[in-house]
Amino acid sequence: MAEPLKNHFNADVPRRLADAISKVWPPFPSRVFLMEVADGFDVLELMDRGRHIARVLRRHLPNAYPEAIDVLLRSAAERPAGTPSAGGMATFFYLPHVCFVAEFGLDHFHESMQAQYELTQRFTAEFSIRPFLERHERDTLALLRTWARDPNLHVRRLVSEGTRPRLPWAGLLRRFQQDPSPVLDLLERLKDDPELYVRRSVANSLNDIGKDHPELLVDVARRWMDGASADRKALVRHALRSLVKEGHSGALKVLGFGREADVAIESVSITPKRVKKGGKVLVVLAVRSTARRRQRVLVDLRVHFVKAKGKASPKVFKLKTLDLDAGAKVVCRKTVSIADLTTRQHYPGRHVVDVLVNGRTVPIGAFTVTP
Repeated sequence: MAEPLKNHFNADVPRRLADAISKVWPPFPSRVFLMEVADGFDVLELMDRGRHIARVLRRHLPNAYPEAIDVLLRSAAERPAGTPSAGGMATFFYLPHVCFVAEFGLDHFHESMQAQYELTQRFTAEFSIRPFLERHERDTLALLRTWARDPNLHVRRLVSEGTRPRLPWAGLLRRFQQDPSPVLDLLERLKDDPELYVRRSVANSLNDIGKDHPELLVDVARRWMDGASADRKALVRHALRSLVKEGHSGALKVLGFGREADVAIESVSITPKRVKKGGKVLVVLAVRSTARRRQRVLVDLRVHFVKAKGKASPKVFKLKTLDLDAGAKVVCRKTVSIADLTTRQHYPGRHVVDVLVNGRTVPIGAFTVTP
């Protein structure tokens, strides 16, 4: 199992933070700050560590919020190695900064929004901007419409990522779950962004919207596909991924898989039939066209993983998108890991396996996970 992210956000972070603040504001009581941060720090999860540091900072920075956030921003003048899009944990150094804005800056809109503009270029303000969308919706949306044309890609990505109705690690934006039209207005401005980093965020936001409003997402996708560039087509495909996995007919039609495929599933092999936790299962099958004409076929694999209480939860794996000539046959293979992940735990029991062909379910067998 992968090491928890919180282990990388360790005691070195507050030490470096104290050093950075002391350089720009000498009265900062570094020793007391570090003692207070250390109290209970080890038992906290990642986001809670960021909030804990922010709360201790509030006790030791200037009382007036505008002065306090000015100190934090001046201490953040030196950027760490890496960028927000580069991955890794280096930029998480600024997690306490955005937590500080989210928790203590709501009564200081302009100072806080400028801080988030700066911080999102170092880390991400996708979490901290959400309380402002809830309390200052009109003003925040107006500013985001301007930021959607900002020269900095990280600022533009904040526009789509920060307004996602179902952003992971963040609370739901229930207002936008009910009525996503303000979000869609922003996404329209970003759908042809030159940066893949931004377009992937747009697709993820659309995917969120589709979980509450599937027909609305299909309508948007159909409209965006009209005269679309290759980049926008890829964005739409990614946005529709959840609906496609569910076999939604409208989503499949938008992507050109509206007709039921004329195919036969043959030569199925699932090995081994019994596998221990931590092992792997290889699924092999052949897709043979029974049509008299060329056809597009979307083939996915669905495994019904057994959960802790014995019920099954389906997980769809992408296999292939095929352009099959009449009578043609293509072999598909997929290795399914039974090793525990941070996002999925494995339990003993019979795991049913299906193939999805243009959304149609074709049962092909099962394998058993043993204790």
